[in-house]
Amino acid sequence: MLADTARIYVEAGNGGHGLVSFHREKYVAAGGPDGGDGGHGGDVIFVVDEKLSTLMDFRYRKHYKAQNGEDGKAAKSSGKNGQDLIVNVPVGTIIKDAESDRIIADLKQIGQRFVVAKGGNGGWGNCHFATATRQIPRFAKSGTEGEKREIIMELKLLADVGLVGFPNVGKSTLLSVVSDARPKIANYHFTTLEPNLGVVDLGIGRSFVMADIPGIIEGASEGIGLGHEFLRHVERTRLLIHVVDASGIEGRNPIEDFDLINKEIEMYNPTLASRTQIVAANKKDLVYDTDIYESFCTEMENRGYTVFRISAATNSGVSDLMNYVASILDDIPVPVLFEEDDNEVKVISYEEEAPFTCRVENGVYIVEGRWLKRLLGSTNFDDSESLQYFQNALRKKGVVKALEKLGISEGDPVHMYEVEFDYVK
Repeated sequence: MLADTARIYVEAGNGGHGLVSFHREKYVAAGGPDGGDGGHGGDVIFVVDEKLSTLMDFRYRKHYKAQNGEDGKAAKSSGKNGQDLIVNVPVGTIIKDAESDRIIADLKQIGQRFVVAKGGNGGWGNCHFATATRQIPRFAKSGTEGEKREIIMELKLLADVGLVGFPNVGKSTLLSVVSDARPKIANYHFTTLEPNLGVVDLGIGRSFVMADIPGIIEGASEGIGLGHEFLRHVERTRLLIHVVDASGIEGRNPIEDFDLINKEIEMYNPTLASRTQIVAANKKDLVYDTDIYESFCTEMENRGYTVFRISAATNSGVSDLMNYVASILDDIPVPVLFEEDDNEVKVISYEEEAPFTCRVENGVYIVEGRWLKRLLGSTNFDDSESLQYFQNALRKKGVVKALEKLGISEGDPVHMYEVEFDYVK
């Protein structure tokens, strides 16, 4: 299978800051703290869309950012939450963290949602910090930053459109002229031994995957030749373009060839026989017998098929065929398949990180962690009450015990991001 990939940067919204504010009203001598909370930042959410089949659109846009939360307001009014950013992706998209290269999501169900970057929490206003002994809190919590990460998206392309037909009828040539695929092309039977896939790009939002599926022979439904391998790939497509050499140049009967292919498909799986088919009467530039060519086209049209008279080699009629395919694909549902031989993708959950980590480097005790970063951002080190709140939070979370376990002594330097101080018991 061809792997379609894209590398993008996602950024969730930051949480709004809590407000330091005090109630001010006429005839009220000493109003209490009334700073409101900041709003939560918006998430970046991937949603599986059945109408998409490629990652082509991610070539045009590389950066995705959700809305920030608003800051808190006076009178205990909270800021508005940031709006989530919804990003549609195709079925079968695998999400990897670019830094660790670990898989964090396998999106294989239509409508499935995954928060790829979580918005920051809104900070508390100073009204939350009022106590019996702290009646005028002059600090509030800052909003936390939204998650930012570079991700790699991978999609095993499952063809929307399958090219079926006998070997050497021009399927590989057709694929090569409508996409960037470069299949081997030669004038002998069974040239294609495995599916060649290409993305047909007709503009933003109008792309689909087309596969040149290996040629079939009589008995394929029983596993003869490429047999089941061929037919498994047919199962994955929404629409079939049945390519027929209708020129008569090799002395074959195109109607018999058409019927034989469909007979093998029906014997393998009757539901496949009802798959939408478009007939491509190929090699019109090499017509040996006009009567054979036209009688084939007329017979197919009488059976209710849409027929396109094309020459893949000269590109004649090919554009009309591709535009027609694109116009009807959205109305054809994606088949739900469960194949026994599909490789199971192992997803590593994005588990909750440890609140902090401690280590010693060159005699300096270094403490890091997402929780700690948020705590530092909400601390006013110029305010004694805020500083006391910071110290209590370190003790409650176990930072002090962790440092003591590492052997910290009185006066040893401690580094916490941009903050440095000497340890005091």
